[in-house]
Amino acid sequence: MSYHPVPVTHVGLTVTDIKAATEWYTKAFGCRHIIGPLHIRHDGSHIGEVFKGIFGDRFEEGYVSHLATANGVGIELFEFVTPKSEAADDNFCYWRTGVFHFCLVDPDVDGLARRIAEMGGKQRSKVWTLFEGEPFKAVYCEDPWGNLIEIYSHSTELMYANRRDTAARAE
Repeated sequence: MSYHPVPVTHVGLTVTDIKAATEWYTKAFGCRHIIGPLHIRHDGSHIGEVFKGIFGDRFEEGYVSHLATANGVGIELFEFVTPKSEAADDNFCYWRTGVFHFCLVDPDVDGLARRIAEMGGKQRSKVWTLFEGEPFKAVYCEDPWGNLIEIYSHSTELMYANRRDTAARAE
């Protein structure tokens, strides 16, 4: 049986202020605001039942907003009212399983990292050149709600395709 590559449609992020986050992502990254914030309640409505079915017994109420990036991949923002969204004690537990960041592409890595910080986010690392003598750069940042964002200067495919020799070797 052979499989084919599947596309990524969106990344879901939890925030504590859906209106501010919708505005921040729209301004910081030029995302298109598709819909929301939508107020979702477990009130017998179909969407309320869908959310309860996905999020489980504790879910009673929340908000969701959908944004789109330049290549059509979405950013889905959630603010939960019941149970209430809260900031993680440690948002950089990279050694634990699960998604710990998402990555955006901008040829001006330094400029985007600076803009993130100026808009209330944070630059977590310095801007790194990934391969000596090559133009590929990366930096770790975070949004004002603690969601980790990596910035690449080029697409993943361009940066890593046909690369045989790297400093780190797969075992």
